[in-house]
Amino acid sequence: MDMQLASQPLVTDPRRRLILFLFLMTAMFMATLDNQIVSTALPTIVGEFGHLERFGWIGSAYLLSLSAVMPVYGKLGDLFGRKYVMMTAIAIFTVGSAVCGLAVSMNTLIAARVLQGLGGGGIMVSIFAVNADLFEPRERARYQSYSSLVLMASSAIGPVLGGMMSDLFGWRSIFLVNVPIGFVVLIGLALMLPYRKPHRRPKIDYAGALLLAMTTTSIVLMADGSELFGSILAPQSLGIIGIGILCAIAWVFVERRAAEPIVPLSLFRNPTFPLLLIMSITGGGIAIGMANYFALFLQTTTGLSPSHAGLLFIMLTGGLVCGSLFAGRTISRTGRYKPFAIASLSCSAIAFALLTQVHAGTPLPVIGLLMALHGIGIGLAQQVPIIGVQNAAPARDVGAATGSVTLSRMGGASIAISIYGAIIGSQLAKVGVSIPGVADIEQLTPKMMAALPEVSRQAVADAYSAAFTPLFMTSCAFALIGLIAAFLLKPVQLPRHGEAKTSAAAAEAAE
Repeated sequence: MDMQLASQPLVTDPRRRLILFLFLMTAMFMATLDNQIVSTALPTIVGEFGHLERFGWIGSAYLLSLSAVMPVYGKLGDLFGRKYVMMTAIAIFTVGSAVCGLAVSMNTLIAARVLQGLGGGGIMVSIFAVNADLFEPRERARYQSYSSLVLMASSAIGPVLGGMMSDLFGWRSIFLVNVPIGFVVLIGLALMLPYRKPHRRPKIDYAGALLLAMTTTSIVLMADGSELFGSILAPQSLGIIGIGILCAIAWVFVERRAAEPIVPLSLFRNPTFPLLLIMSITGGGIAIGMANYFALFLQTTTGLSPSHAGLLFIMLTGGLVCGSLFAGRTISRTGRYKPFAIASLSCSAIAFALLTQVHAGTPLPVIGLLMALHGIGIGLAQQVPIIGVQNAAPARDVGAATGSVTLSRMGGASIAISIYGAIIGSQLAKVGVSIPGVADIEQLTPKMMAALPEVSRQAVADAYSAAFTPLFMTSCAFALIGLIAAFLLKPVQLPRHGEAKTSAAAAEAAE
């Protein structure tokens, strides 16, 4: 009976579900926008507080705490019900935003960013888990595609909005604007989202939660090692890697004995789960991880200004929108997600393979078409890992499974960004000071590059073009790894409206 109830939508009225979905998307937009919107305000913040050496921690502090708590929130939702867990996450994020806006020093701001991340991680995981309660598996595919568009929109407009708000209202406004939005979302969820009480006694795995948080924190710190410690191979980075490995091993031993593990190891017995995690990791690396590097590539190899480079991103965004909407509607109709996983990673692999042949003189329309192809690839399967694990996991572990796949995507992005940065740095180091008028090629801004003589400007463009070739090859390798995992997926069909989730899980196990 309990399993049957868990498989039924939490809200049956379509209008009420739509309103709730809009509240959820508002919360998601607020949480994902926050890490993007702060980027253009960082120089202003450093100008007021000083401490340039702590510049990187303003972004890393948020990402650290966000990543550390994602799986924990997923499990808490399974144990205590998603409504109040999500409302708690939104409340923490809103309070953290208020403290950020009222910060009196760099240390206060960094501490407040940690508090924000503790709430933001919960928002990201809880939204996908609540979607699983609101919508049947096939209908969920369509709505998850809309979630993907919200994620992309926050990434696209975040830097622009951050700069505009900082200029008009001061940098504190980018944090304080979250307070009224968070308050409205809290009221909406309190009034409209029903509470489904789980039918089991809550037992919190404190040791597993702590060890997993330490493991994910180590991964993020390792990925940011070059920025925080000067090098990925710095003693601090190597020490963090060692601690992370020890924590991961200890976590596995603890989870095997825990009554209510944070991430049940039984999930890994279903081959679909680890394969979707691999796809999520590689997807994070080639989608989130590549965003900033595409901007750098355009500005250094084509000479485009930041604003014109931003316009070319419309090709990437347009491809993502088309791919995401098409995949969401088709998966909703057919119930098949494996073909989209294969098509997605194939598109990205082809796009990156062709980008390795791009040079400083390649026409912009060609680059734009390749970015559009990659965007289509991202969109076709952006929601597939979450839909897949939510369908494969037992109803009691949907939150934990969702938290795991969301965390893996962020982890993949962090690791890929670190690898991409190391590739660019090592390739540009070979250039040295051989370009006339350029003391340090890595310190060149688009404005400085435009002021260089034509010969020097062409030499810089060629140097960056050569540096990006191995980076695109690496991205292509990531896409191929994900593609192998996609081919190994079982051809599962999502259950139709009204079918019990247990029958879908049984069918998958039988195939």
